[in-house]
Formats: sequence, structure tokens, C-alpha cells
Amino acid sequence: MGGPGDPPEGTPEGGPGGAEEEYRSVVFDESFVRAARLQEYSAEERIADHAPAVRRRPPLHRGLTRQLLILAVLIAVAFGTAIYMSVRHPYGSPAARRPVEPLRMTVIPLAPQGKVPGATDAESLYAHSPAAHFDTGAEGVPLPASRSTAHFSDSQVVAALTMVKDYIVRSSLYPEVLTGRQTAPARALLDPDQLDQFDRSFDHPAADGRHAPTGWLVRLDPARVRLADDRIRVRGNLRATESDSATLEIVADHIFVYALRPTGAADAPVSLFTVRREVTFRFDRDDLRTHQVQLVTAYVQAGPLSCAEDSSAYLQPLLAGQTARAGGPAGTNPYDTDDPPTLCGTLAGGAESKG
Repeated sequence: MGGPGDPPEGTPEGGPGGAEEEYRSVVFDESFVRAARLQEYSAEERIADHAPAVRRRPPLHRGLTRQLLILAVLIAVAFGTAIYMSVRHPYGSPAARRPVEPLRMTVIPLAPQGKVPGATDAESLYAHSPAAHFDTGAEGVPLPASRSTAHFSDSQVVAALTMVKDYIVRSSLYPEVLTGRQTAPARALLDPDQLDQFDRSFDHPAADGRHAPTGWLVRLDPARVRLADDRIRVRGNLRATESDSATLEIVADHIFVYALRPTGAADAPVSLFTVRREVTFRFDRDDLRTHQVQLVTAYVQAGPLSCAEDSSAYLQPLLAGQTARAGGPAGTNPYDTDDPPTLCGTLAGGAESKG
């Protein structure tokens, strides 16, 4: 028998307690109703305005949700990271670099013991000299078999060796550099922190161990000599070592032999002029990235020269048949600690051509 409120036939399908009994657990709270995008008109509104059954509610303005706030933060972080990575130095901060030291240079003229040998052509002189089996030009500056160090990869060592070779070739073999017409080919390879010293050396040459152009490159006095043969003879080697975890050093030790004639005398005898350069280069990772070199020391011996001549601005070779001027190098003051000693040597007879 049905309850007092139940119809005689039982609860109809779709009525309370009928097929929808299972949905009684679903509760639509006030926030859910307020969030609905569709709202039913009241009966009075539908009669008065003949409006449709429902209307679209304007969206609620609640401010940023948590999801939008998180998304905005993620975008800001990603943008900031992209800017940082684009600006960040791949080899470390330049501020952390060890200061670039000025180049220290020593130029020693070698005076002949007698007259300078000469010949009508360069080939015969080379054939009867210690340079007979030297290579020609850049072939005499070969790259050694390279290997990585504890903190520098093989590719980094190769890059440093290649830059050193390029500097040696430009500063010792380019005719326009040798004759004093240009300095740019060598200057272009220098670390920017050494450019002031380089420029001052050529603007105001001085035999002070810091500002001699002949410490930076081979520079012959164009008023006195010219090349008789562009096929300069060269022999030497490159050695790579790691001085510390952030510094790679390359030592370039080469002998250059030049065939020379007096300027303006096409038929004058040819003589040989020998220059030995031992230059130490230093590289940090910033130099490797920018393809620039630091020169640390330059030790130069050259002859035949006269010890009485100033060899800081130009090398002034003695030519065929000439002898060294009487007198020694300029005096050295041992009380002046900033004044480097003036050095001079004697060119051994075995270093000259027998032709």
C-alpha cells in the first residue's frame, strides 16, 4: 500500500523517488548557478517581452585565475632565461679574465766579424748558407701534431696554433710589413688590450724593452734595403703548453733568412740577412673565441747589424761588402731600474754564406 503522498499506481517514472532517484546526490550550489552562461527568464519576463526561454549572461569578471597567473610567471621566466642566455659570454665573464700583460721584448743585433759576403743572385747565396735546406715562406711554419691538454680540447689547441702561425707569417713574411709600409696585417690579430702598446711603439719607438717596433714584427729600413727575392727561407717550430687551467701558451721559435739589395740599386750584389724570433703567445678562452693573440715575450737576434745602430724602430742590415761601424751599443745605466740593458752580439762566421 502506498504512502499518504503516493498515487495509487505508485511513484510515476521521472517523479521524485522514481528513475531520477540516482541524481539526488548531485547538488548545484550557488556558485555553480551563478557561473552558468545561460539563464532562464522568469515567467513574468517571458509573458511581458515575449522573450525566448533563456538568455546568455555576461561573463563574470573575477580577475586572473591561478592558472593564468602561473602561465604568466612561466612566460616571464622563459623570456628572462632567453635574454640571459643570449647575452651570457660562452667562455665566462670578461671581468674574470687575467689582465693582459704588456709585451716584453729584447732585440739583439749581431755584428759581423768582417765584410758581409755577397753574390750576384740569391740562389747561390742560399745554396752555400745554413739556410740551404730551409723551406720557403709559410711552408717553413708548419703546424705540429696537436693534442688536447688537461683543460683545452684538441680543437682549441689547433685554433691557437693556427692563429700563431698566421701572426708569424704576417709579421715576418709579408713584403709590405717587412719594408715598413704597413702594420695592419699583424695589428689586426692582436688582443684589443695590447693595441695601445702596439700603436705607441710605432708612433714613439723606444729601446725600452716595451716599445720597439722590431719586437712586434720584422721591419727593415726601406731607405737602406729592399728584398732581392720574395722567397724567404724559414725554419722553426711551434710548441703548445698549458700554463694553468685557463691559459694556453704557444712558443714560436723560427729563423728567417732574407736576400737583400741596396734600395735603388738593381744590379748591386745580394747579401743575406738572418733573424731569429722566439715569441711566446698566450691565449685565454676569450682570445680563442675572438681569434686574437696576446704576445707575452719576444726575443729577437738579427744580423749582420752594427751594434752602434739603433735597432728599435727599424732593422738596418749591413749589405754585401760592408763592415760593422766602430763603437758598441748605447750605454746602460745600472742605477736606472727601468732602463733595460743594451745588448749586442757577434755574428759567427758559420752563420754567413760561403758563396
